[in-house]
Amino acid sequence: MANPYKILISGGGTGGHIYPALSIADELKRAYPDAEFLFVGAKDRMEMQKVPQAGYTIEGLNISGLQRSLDRRNLAFPFKLIDSLIRAKKIVKRFKPDIAIGTGGYASGPTLWAAQRAGIPTLIQEQNSYPGITNRLLAKRVEKICVAYGEMDRWFPKEKIVFTGNPIRADLLNVAELRDQAIAHYKLDPNRKTLLVLGGSLGARAINESVQSRLIDLVKNEIQILWQCGRNYYDEVKKASSEFDFVHVHPFLERMDLAYAAADVVLSRAGASTVSELCVVQKPALLLPSPNVAEDHQTRNAKALEKVGGAIVRSENELGNSILINVGGLLRDEDRLNRMKAGLKTLAKPNATKEIVSEIKKMMES
Repeated sequence: MANPYKILISGGGTGGHIYPALSIADELKRAYPDAEFLFVGAKDRMEMQKVPQAGYTIEGLNISGLQRSLDRRNLAFPFKLIDSLIRAKKIVKRFKPDIAIGTGGYASGPTLWAAQRAGIPTLIQEQNSYPGITNRLLAKRVEKICVAYGEMDRWFPKEKIVFTGNPIRADLLNVAELRDQAIAHYKLDPNRKTLLVLGGSLGARAINESVQSRLIDLVKNEIQILWQCGRNYYDEVKKASSEFDFVHVHPFLERMDLAYAAADVVLSRAGASTVSELCVVQKPALLLPSPNVAEDHQTRNAKALEKVGGAIVRSENELGNSILINVGGLLRDEDRLNRMKAGLKTLAKPNATKEIVSEIKKMMES
């Protein structure tokens, strides 16, 4: 009997890198129940909590990113990088993986670099239309690059690219059947329309402040709010909304399947994973792309949904009035909501995780 496969996965920093990695791991585990998994993340980042919660082992590297502005923290970057390269090399030598998979984030660079130099096959999954510097540096030596957008040969070798879409958590594939459970889980009113507010795993100040400024009007319009505000903003938002019975504030929503199931409209940033999820769960959205990302790639993500009629896209300085006008109007217009859902369905890639794992299986079994 052949020894079980050993699979090394690295990705983190934000939910946009962590959850694709976990989705891939879960699908691989279904294919290879006896496989051994090891994640590598960055110490003090959220993957060090989220990965063990999902049932996987993780080791941390002392790595961080370069700050975009002049910052004394950048002085430590070369030392952290060297330390992480050495530690990643030791992890690869000890674990002896059959394949190494990277989904982006600080730790995936040293981890896949060490795997490549040990002769281990490597694959990266790029969520965005504009790839991060880590994946661009790794691309020359990886075997496969799974992408979610077209024209990625501007950044990656064309012969290595496989268009798969972004990995989607399996629990999001049937959210339409979970509405009653979702209403009960989050203690929502079944007779009110629900606005789901997402600021990403860390929260978004512009979204939080704009929703706070319109709470009275939203509640008066028979709208209830399920609000993921981010741990950094939780105390502030909870205090501001404490007098409203139909505002449900959480630092983080662990059950995103139920959150989407409860939602009628979503207000969100336009990270790649969120955009992909919106298409699969077919939830009309008001999107506020973050202005603080490389090459404004969140605007590109959002415009793809707007083009098929699945989302309304607004900038930060437009958001205050847009919340009440657009959300309130949408929730009263069932015909438009249905047209938006139909548009989102045209972009959905519900089998993305299976397609990525199919590529991984070919690499391991060849």
